[in-house]
Amino acid sequence: MDLKSKIRDIMDFPKEGIDFKDITTLLKDGEAFKYAVDTMVEDLKSKDIDVVVGPEARGFLMGTPVAYALGAGFVPIRKPGKLPGETESYEYGLEYGTDTLEIHKDAINKGTRVAIVDDLLATGGTIEASAKLIEKLGGEVVSIQFLIELEFLNAREKLTKYDVKSLIKY
Repeated sequence: MDLKSKIRDIMDFPKEGIDFKDITTLLKDGEAFKYAVDTMVEDLKSKDIDVVVGPEARGFLMGTPVAYALGAGFVPIRKPGKLPGETESYEYGLEYGTDTLEIHKDAINKGTRVAIVDDLLATGGTIEASAKLIEKLGGEVVSIQFLIELEFLNAREKLTKYDVKSLIKY
């Protein structure tokens, strides 16, 4: 299936010069959404995944159906102040400044086999920080799956130690 044809480009969003890849058009197409999830699941089902982690917020949209299909748990990674329990945080650099992500301290145990699932690989900062959080708690990042990858941003250079898969590449 040509998943790329299901993605809508929105020019100059959220700011001028950005060509935003809108996945809502793929999500509303039941056949395309099912195909995308099934393709990720097919790659992960032999990897003995305990937990799927999805970074806020579109990682929730892609990660939860993958976790369900695998019979695995789902763990969200969120911006600070959004999780009610005791959290572990990781601060990471952005082009101009820093950002922070959090995960519940009891979400990942030592030896937990984790797949990270997100909608888009752009610069790789969020995913690298997510992987570091998982590893900080003792988890093993077995695979990282994306719906879309913006190859021209070279994010894979930050993720060379991980098994990274993308369904759509620009």
